[in-house]
Amino acid sequence: MSDFSDDEKSGEKKSSEFARMLEDFFKSTQKKISPGDKIKSEVLSISKDDIFVSTGTMHDGMVKKKELLDLEGKLNCKVGDVIELYVTQVRGSEIYLSPHPTARNIADNLEDAYDMMLPLEGRVTEVCKGGFRVSVMGKSAFCPLSQMDLKKIDVPEDYIGKRYEFLITRFTERGRNIVVSRRKFLEEQKGLLESAFTEERKEGDILKGRVTKIEKFGAFVELTRGIEGLLHVSEMSWSRVADPSEVVSIGQEVTVKLLKVDSQEGRLKISVSMKQAGSEPWQNLPIQIRVGHVIEGKVTRCLKFGAFVKLIPGVEGLIPLSEMSYTKRVLRSNDLIHEGERVAVMVKEIYPEERRVLLSLKDAGADPWALVSQKFPIGSIILGRVDRREPYGLLIQLQEGVIGLLPKSKALEEPGFPFEKLRVGDEVTLQVGELNLEDRRITLKVPQDPAQKEWKDYAPGQAASFGTLGDQFRQFFDKKKKTSS
Repeated sequence: MSDFSDDEKSGEKKSSEFARMLEDFFKSTQKKISPGDKIKSEVLSISKDDIFVSTGTMHDGMVKKKELLDLEGKLNCKVGDVIELYVTQVRGSEIYLSPHPTARNIADNLEDAYDMMLPLEGRVTEVCKGGFRVSVMGKSAFCPLSQMDLKKIDVPEDYIGKRYEFLITRFTERGRNIVVSRRKFLEEQKGLLESAFTEERKEGDILKGRVTKIEKFGAFVELTRGIEGLLHVSEMSWSRVADPSEVVSIGQEVTVKLLKVDSQEGRLKISVSMKQAGSEPWQNLPIQIRVGHVIEGKVTRCLKFGAFVKLIPGVEGLIPLSEMSYTKRVLRSNDLIHEGERVAVMVKEIYPEERRVLLSLKDAGADPWALVSQKFPIGSIILGRVDRREPYGLLIQLQEGVIGLLPKSKALEEPGFPFEKLRVGDEVTLQVGELNLEDRRITLKVPQDPAQKEWKDYAPGQAASFGTLGDQFRQFFDKKKKTSS
């Protein structure tokens, strides 16, 4: 009984398989394909020039063997493989296929891309009136000049031959009229990138970036692909920056601090800082910036009241006019030094709270007052040159960098002294009356006896040399001693 049941079940199974095969056969005889259809085909056989494949119909299809060769000329399929092909032609029982899409396939793909707003790669072929010609999947499309980029285009020819992603904004006449936009694609991508950036980054983050553009007011730094931040000139350095190009260059990698991220009218505005990405220089001044130390710096500004010198990035000091020179009268700082010049200066005073350093140019060199007490002791007779006249007296140059004052009141106490006749450049014999080394002041007076005759006999403008008058006094006393003996 059991054997009979097994035979019965076997017969039912065979009958079911036969029915399915018969159904498939009738379906294949009724199925129709047309040029442009994309189908999956099984490789049935391979001849010298052709490859025969199944088409899902009563008739097999044929593909030229050369169309399935790779770049090295090798066939990339074998019998039994299933490959995707496009129907190119149907002639009765003859069906021709190709791995390459037909014009109809391309048109369908382009229309699908237009409907679904999918980006397609295109190559800019030429510049035409109002825009560009772009090849998209073998079809010619038009891209208006304003839709090629986010920025203003100055040289359209720079885009020829380059490949970009485009969105189709118009598709009519089955692909005979196609308009594309790269700008729209870039805007969509930028929106996605900006959203991701704001989610991942926060104000205060330290980032690496690349300088893409330099302007008078600062520079733009690309923080990540498609996202730029403004590096204002005031945020480039702790020191004053006159020209951004002195600090950064296009393509330079920089480290910046994210200061602010703001969205205005749908646009993301980002500001960054280079100087705040590191430590504030005034918080830890280097050892060379100490009172009494001589340091070299660069002159950054020359003003009426003095000059500013950059000691290190972020730290500048001021040289007042009074600290410019011991030997020259300086009316303007650029009479002695110029912007961009490197000079040696002495640190005189430091005010960290006010972020201020007082410098001296004259004290960085030899001090002409160092030996004044030895050269010009009180009571000594000296020969000087009139440096200038003032209402209160005459300023007398004793040596380079050392000026003494002959007060008018003291000069007029001697009626015979030619005070009013003396002019700038004249040499005159005088005596040291007072000496104040701390304030660097020397007060002069008219010599007293026995030297009176010397200045009375001396005519203003007469040629003389510093230091010869002492010899004359010695000769005078020697002569007097001999006469008395």
